[in-house]
Amino acid sequence: MTTLEQQAGSVIRPFTVQISNDALDDLRRRVAGTRWPSRELVGDRSQGVQLATMQAVCRYWVSEYEGRRVESRLNALPQFTTEIDGVDIHFVHVQSEHQNALPLIMTHGWPGSVIEMLDAVGPLTDPTAHGGTAEDAFHLVLPSLPGYGFSAEPAEVGWDLGRTARAWSELMRRLGYDRYVAQGGDVGAGVTDAMGRLAPEGLVGIHTNLLVPALNDPASLPRDGDAEGAALAAIKTFQTSGIGYFTEMATRPQTIGYALLDSPAALAAWMLDHDTDAYYKIARAFVDGQPSGNLTRDHVLDNITTYWLTGTGASAARSYWEAYGPDAPSAGGQQLPPPRIPVAFSAFPGEIWRTPRSWAEKSYPTLSYFGEAERGGHFAAWEEPELFAAELRAAFRPLRGPQVPQPRR
Repeated sequence: MTTLEQQAGSVIRPFTVQISNDALDDLRRRVAGTRWPSRELVGDRSQGVQLATMQAVCRYWVSEYEGRRVESRLNALPQFTTEIDGVDIHFVHVQSEHQNALPLIMTHGWPGSVIEMLDAVGPLTDPTAHGGTAEDAFHLVLPSLPGYGFSAEPAEVGWDLGRTARAWSELMRRLGYDRYVAQGGDVGAGVTDAMGRLAPEGLVGIHTNLLVPALNDPASLPRDGDAEGAALAAIKTFQTSGIGYFTEMATRPQTIGYALLDSPAALAAWMLDHDTDAYYKIARAFVDGQPSGNLTRDHVLDNITTYWLTGTGASAARSYWEAYGPDAPSAGGQQLPPPRIPVAFSAFPGEIWRTPRSWAEKSYPTLSYFGEAERGGHFAAWEEPELFAAELRAAFRPLRGPQVPQPRR
């Protein structure tokens, strides 16, 4: 453990992933024994994850996938746990070797995990090896959301986006970072948006690649123009035919949790059935052997296997009940004011909807950067880590300076 962790003022413990042979054997046995439904009656995903896709996933999972990839990939990086507000939080912490690196806390979403961010670690912490300059470097903190991955499950209700945002500010304080930035997509965008609105001491800017206010109240956003019309149509499609997983987890997470903890095939299908763009990209990787960017068969199964081995399908589903459900303790709570710090946003073409600049400007009066990437979708950091890193470098470049703290080694 470095001096940074030792002097942080609270116990931060080194962490190593350890997976038993029995757990891997049980996983393979369950996958091999999957009881299959009949084939869907349509030629697309409109009835759900297609049988050919799921059978290709499970064939590869049993016969070719190396089950210890999760263990080896995570253990190659510095990992820690620390208890915050009664929950043990797992996080990856990679310090850059470059001077004046900017501390960045980056939050995953569902159905993601820290796994989806691992290939962005190099471009962000060592930019000179990935087309950037030393001045672009970040110290990177990747926490696992409460109830996800190797973080513990909350034992009480109340872990909404705001509570997680406050936990992240405490984590950065413990690590000795008194000036930092935050980033997130999906649920992580919700956490990052909340951090910007709560304005904890030390946070100087945020970046998201999912426009949270557009989901909350799309009717309040500009609707004139082709880009705005296309975005509204995409959100309407999502809200009418693509929101099944969202509704179930936001209203009855325990119900779907039984399947997610009992059947690896059910877990995989549930996680693949997220958005149309990502689904077809993943399906092509397994069925046709044609991955899109970094969405390879192994990388997709690293993420699904993490959920299975940690048994967090149900607890991750509960996070939607906490954040978005009508029965959640925070439901109907007072809206926080817009962030007063700089906000950056990057639009990726394959996202559930492609955010127009006018929407970002309306949502965030302090918008300081708006980028449009050439490729990538909902899982931007995962699918296109180099492009994603380039967006973050550009977004946060104005916030750098000699006042950026360096870790005490």
